[in-house]
Amino acid sequence: MLRQLLPATMYTIMVSCFFTSHLLAADWTQFRGPASAAVGQAENLPTQWDATKNIAWKTALPGLGTSSPITLNDRIYLTCYSGYAAQAESPGDMQKLMRHVVCLDRKTGKQIWSREFKPELPESEYRRGNDSWHGYSSSTPVTDGKHLYVFFGKSGVYCLDLEGKQVWRATVGSGTRGWGSASSLLLHKNLVIVNASVESQALIAFDKTTGKEVWGVSGIRGCWNSPIIVNLPGDKAELVVSIPEKVLGFDPATGKELWDCDGIPDRGYVCPTVVAHEGVVYAIGGRSNTALAVRAGGKGNVTDSHLLWKTNKGSNVCSPVYYEGHLYWVHERSGTANCLDAKTGEVKFQQRLEPRPGIVYSSSIIADGKWFCVSQHNGTYVMDAKPAFKLLSHNAFNKESSRTNACPIVHNNQLLIRSDKFLYCIGN
Repeated sequence: MLRQLLPATMYTIMVSCFFTSHLLAADWTQFRGPASAAVGQAENLPTQWDATKNIAWKTALPGLGTSSPITLNDRIYLTCYSGYAAQAESPGDMQKLMRHVVCLDRKTGKQIWSREFKPELPESEYRRGNDSWHGYSSSTPVTDGKHLYVFFGKSGVYCLDLEGKQVWRATVGSGTRGWGSASSLLLHKNLVIVNASVESQALIAFDKTTGKEVWGVSGIRGCWNSPIIVNLPGDKAELVVSIPEKVLGFDPATGKELWDCDGIPDRGYVCPTVVAHEGVVYAIGGRSNTALAVRAGGKGNVTDSHLLWKTNKGSNVCSPVYYEGHLYWVHERSGTANCLDAKTGEVKFQQRLEPRPGIVYSSSIIADGKWFCVSQHNGTYVMDAKPAFKLLSHNAFNKESSRTNACPIVHNNQLLIRSDKFLYCIGN
């Protein structure tokens, strides 16, 4: 009936737009997926897998990295590094460090193209201990469907076309830290926004078409997390980031600070990215472990008026997930799974994972009613995403024990999990 009522050209355009928007809606185009929420839409995701069971494909990568893959239609994009720091005991010559942007076929995992980027040196030195748990490709790319945007720390922000050709490059400062650079880029309307705390203690917004700086905000120190957009009634939006001792809200169009709230009580650094739901921002972090909820949309210091609750639970590295009225995260060292009531901060459970996961730096995700948490060296834990703890499975790739810090993603009813050596597609 619709085809009979509309001219053929208009009908074709409408159908094309419908399928394009449907595909884009299903894609995982940025760090922590749609709305930076770490919640995916999926059905029948596998609960159990190993090196061969429920593995749709496995692809060797041209280098190491702890960034997450992103998807766009029939392609996967991710970043790697090579030539230096393959192992902390013998990192090699920094002059040989190379960064890569890789494009893979979504259905098969086969490489479509790979581009190399020579970094600005010297970078932070790779050393044993905490400094070596991360690397030189930790920022997850982001795409608007037309271009790919990549952040390589002091080497800057790159805009590439979808075939890997450089459109523009912008620098954000020359600072380095032993922990490296980890913030992921954020797109908002015509802007690409970067937390350059390590490089210049600034938030910076660039015109995504030209690469010209639109605004910059100083004073963003000790911040290893990624900013997010919080949508509010009346078509309003705020840019929110968590820094030591404060949660900050900005006008994303201008960079003007709108509000601040007492935040994570750690003067040194804050790593976890905040998450938001219906105008409420949830932040965790700090070596003393803190979680809090603050309502966005205020003006000036809003600690007395908008801080909803604060408790001494948290994680120093892993970011939280909001799902069906609750917050979920795993503590990076104790391996404790945490669930809090998002309205009150009441602890619903704290449960040590068994077998013990060791270090967990990856932020977990929730999809298909399941909570997926990836450890550095001891596999993936799958739990019920409910306020009563239930471990469904523990899965490992047997002899493949390379570092895994990347946040897993969900796409087309499959999981994509990236280690330093491989990208795995898990599911039917």
